[in-house]
Order: sequence, then structure tokens, then C-alpha cells
Amino acid sequence: MSETNGINGHKPAGLQWKAGLVTSSNKYLTAEKFGFKINASGTALKNKQIWMLEQDLNEEVVYIRSFLGRYLSSDKYGNVTCDAEEPGPSEKFAIEYTKGTGKWLFRQMEHGNYLGNSGENVKCFAKSPGESEHWTVQLSIHPQVHLRNVNRKRYAHLKDDEIQCTEVIPWGQNALIILEFVEGKYALKTYDNRYLHKDGGLVEALDDSSKFTLEIKSGQISGLAFKDNDGRYLTAVGSTASMKGRNKAVTKDELFTIEDSHPQVVVIAYNGKLASIRQGIDVTANQEEETDKETFQMEYNREKDAWAFRTIDNKYWSLDAASAGVQARSASVTPQALFHLEWLGDGTVAIKASNNCYIFNKATGSLVATTEAVGEKEKFKIRIVNRPLLVLKCEYGFVGVKAKSEECCCNRVTYDLIQLEGCKDGTYNFKASNGKYWSVADNDMVMLDGDGPTPFIVEFKGNSKLTIKAPNGSQCQYSARVLKTWRQVPDYIFKGDQLIQAWAVISV
Repeated sequence: MSETNGINGHKPAGLQWKAGLVTSSNKYLTAEKFGFKINASGTALKNKQIWMLEQDLNEEVVYIRSFLGRYLSSDKYGNVTCDAEEPGPSEKFAIEYTKGTGKWLFRQMEHGNYLGNSGENVKCFAKSPGESEHWTVQLSIHPQVHLRNVNRKRYAHLKDDEIQCTEVIPWGQNALIILEFVEGKYALKTYDNRYLHKDGGLVEALDDSSKFTLEIKSGQISGLAFKDNDGRYLTAVGSTASMKGRNKAVTKDELFTIEDSHPQVVVIAYNGKLASIRQGIDVTANQEEETDKETFQMEYNREKDAWAFRTIDNKYWSLDAASAGVQARSASVTPQALFHLEWLGDGTVAIKASNNCYIFNKATGSLVATTEAVGEKEKFKIRIVNRPLLVLKCEYGFVGVKAKSEECCCNRVTYDLIQLEGCKDGTYNFKASNGKYWSVADNDMVMLDGDGPTPFIVEFKGNSKLTIKAPNGSQCQYSARVLKTWRQVPDYIFKGDQLIQAWAVISV
């Protein structure tokens, strides 16, 4: 899992969920950097407002950890602090849910009081919950995810006009689920902009029957549940494992985990042919048609600053020591299955194998790593295929259309869905929610006013980051308000200025 969505994997400490906790007056619970002080004064979900809800494997409780790594606790007088380095009895909270509203209550287990706020002050004193003890929980994750059913151990994907939990490996845009946060509840949306209805169908318009409240379950079986407006939980029903509201109690079959969606790509050789495993374990660039056999999932290794390429058959590209050929035969990410990407600035990339040689495709189409310099045959194009819709976010907020303007805004509270159009030459077109394409104005501002496409270059940088290069040769750089193009930097490493960060394309 990546830092983006937290550690939603299968660790002994249980599942962990990054979230913002919002008061009834629409303020975020905030942890200050100095003195481990907390308040309820945040106006947006930024770093100081992000909390990790850690589930316990043995009890129906959670621990609330700040971005500083300290735990929220309360004494018998209701005084709330956030300085505990390890969770104990004072840090245990039980979660209760209010009917129909999607609001959460946090009851401190040791003294039985509810967490609440009085203005900016946070207390845990009330024996019975009032309005100030009701919290809205907003997941601080990238909204484009994979959903895995805990009982069936299968992933949700769009099939036969339903969302079915039948995929062993989430593959392609059909497996992309978009979580849309609406008035304290969540809607589940497919890549083609349709919402899951509680009866299992997909609808174009969002209404109350397509909004679900979130609940989490701790203990030996942990996960996330979605409750509809009739009090029924989404589950995977029947032989097709179709997602719909059915039962009014949470069992293993009503629980889901959220996982990051890795970029899935096609790799195009210098001669325009696609890399493929259609002919066996040898990776060959000799195909023109895009199928699952020509699609590869890119997984970033932070420690080595390298990438692994996973196949639909759940194998990884790996360098064969004897032939120096690339084969899809590794069951895990070994040192031979890691490849370094060197972006060349024109939309192409050189791929270096573990023997420090670059990959090129022979006349037969076979990929081998035997050259020490980059020529035309060592240049590849990588085009993402499982992101028809894109969400970009920087430290100031989401990227979208600025109100009453056509400027590209970088501080929106809610995200805009951007249509990403991949071109055969390795460039991308960005189409904004207003129906216009991204363009670059004379003052270097990125505008959302184009009647036709403008090509941009995207380069994957790992750690949930990418860079976007404009057609004027400059990098796109965000500020607190807008996106603009910046100076040309050959290696794209900025010290005083940050790269644009995306929660959309790359998962680590």
C-alpha cells in the first residue's frame, strides 16, 4: 500500500484509515506541531487535520493518531491531550453511528465519555452525546481506489452493468472505483461516471439511494462497511457477487478494504509495437492490438527508486541472467524484477535493467538489456490506460476550474474529474470539468479554455507524484492558487520549488 491511502493492508495492528474529523460547525480537528496541542479550528483537510484511525484486532475499539505519530487520549475530567507515544487504556475509543446522518460518535472506553468540542476547545466530558459530540468522518485518501471484499477475497469491477466482486487482480479501468464524498456520505462511482444504486443497478444521477454511510469494524475481522438509506449494508450477492444493499447486520461478507490503484500501462517500442506476453514468458514488442496481455501494472519501489512491471498472469518482468532477455516469470519483486526509468524529456523513456544495461527490442521483437547507451532503439513510450478520469491534488487542495474564471485552480476543497486522453506519440491531453481542454496562455498560466487539445508530457516520479511538462518545454508548477508553467529543468529536480503532486496516476 502507499502513503496515500494509509496502510489498508493486513498488518497485525489491524487496518488503518486516514481521515479528517469534522465538527458540527464544519471545522476540522487539528493537531498543532508544537506542544502536541489540539483544537477544532481547521478550515480545510490539510496535513495537520489528518488523523489515522487504527483498528484493534482484539477489541471493537480504535486508536486516533495524529500526523505527528501521537495518540489522542482523555482523563477522567474530560481533558483531551495528544502526546501518548503508544496506545493504552486512555487512548481507546469505541465508535457509535447515528441513524441516517452518517455522523460518528467517539466514546472513550476508560471513562465512558464522548469526544466533543466547544468552539475550538476539544473535550471528552459528555456522558450522553449532543450536537457537539457528532463528527463527520472524511477519508483522506485518493478517491480512485480498488475495493476488495473481505469474505470473497475478490476485487470489485464493472461487469454487465453491475459492480461485481469477482476479480482476483483488479485490472483495467473497469476495476476503478471512485469514492465521492457528499454531505458526510459516500457514493461509489464507476469509471464511466455512473453511480451504484442500493438495489445493485448503476444510475446516471446521484440521489439518496446512491449515498452510503461509512462504518468500520474492528476485532479479528476488520474492514469498512457501506450502509444505505434503508439501513442495509452493501454486500456481494449470489454467484455473480453483485454489490447491493441486502443485510441489516455486518458480517464478513459486508466488509471491504480499500487499496490504491496502481497505474496500468502499455509500453510502446521505437517501432510502434506494443510489449506483450501473448507468446509466452518472453516479453516481446511485436503487437499492435491492446489486450490484457499488452497491459502491465507499474509498482514503485521506494527503497530502490525503481519500478516493477506486473502482468495479468500475476508475474513480474524479470531479467534472465543467461540471455539478458526480459521474461515475465518472477512470482515476486526480486532485484532482477526492478527497472529504473530515465525520462528523456520528449515523452520517451529509457528502461535500465538490474545489469545496468538499457532494454531495447531486437528485430524479432524480443526485449533484451545489453546496451550501455541510449539510442533510438532504447526509447520507449509509456501510456497509462486505466485512468480515463484523473484527479490531481497538491498541498493546497485539488486541481480544478477556478470559480468565475478559466484559470486552472490548485486550492479546491473538492476534486474535479479531469479527462485524460493518451495519444500514440506519448503525450496526453487534459480535458477539464467545464468541457474545455488545458492550454497555456502567453503569461504561462495554465488555462481551461481550449476548444481543442494541447499536448502535455507526463512523467511518473514515484511516491504518488508525477510531473507535467507543457508544450513550451516548461514544467507545470502549482502555487497556493493557480497552475502555471515554469522554467526548464533538465533533471526535473526542484529544491526551492515543489513538483506538482498527483493522487491520481501513481500509487506506491
